Amino acid sequence: MTRVFRLPIVMLGLMVGTVGAQAASFPCEKAATPDEKAICASLAINDLDVELAVRFEILKSVLAMGNRAQLQDDQESWLKERGTCAADTACLRQVYETRLKVLRGVFAEFAKQGPQ
Repeated sequence: MTRVFRLPIVMLGLMVGTVGAQAASFPCEKAATPDEKAICASLAINDLDVELAVRFEILKSVLAMGNRAQLQDDQESWLKERGTCAADTACLRQVYETRLKVLRGVFAEFAKQGPQ
């Protein structure tokens, strides 16, 4: 494994390892929607939000252009789905876990491929 390939994995470990010390992936003081307010009010969901944002940003930076566009489209659809949860924390937890499962899978597949 080359140094370039290891960088996203190292970044992910460092960023996810500090999730509890960070705020949501967006400024909580600007939270406007019920789902955003619920995310900011719940440490557990806040942590899921940060992990998801970190994984998404890393994948966006390492995937090929076509895959990156699909990742972005999927994320936009997921954000709409998240919005339907409103302030329902059980619903929010479920949509986060489902999306994280997908992103973790994409990351694992990318890692298996090795350097290109």
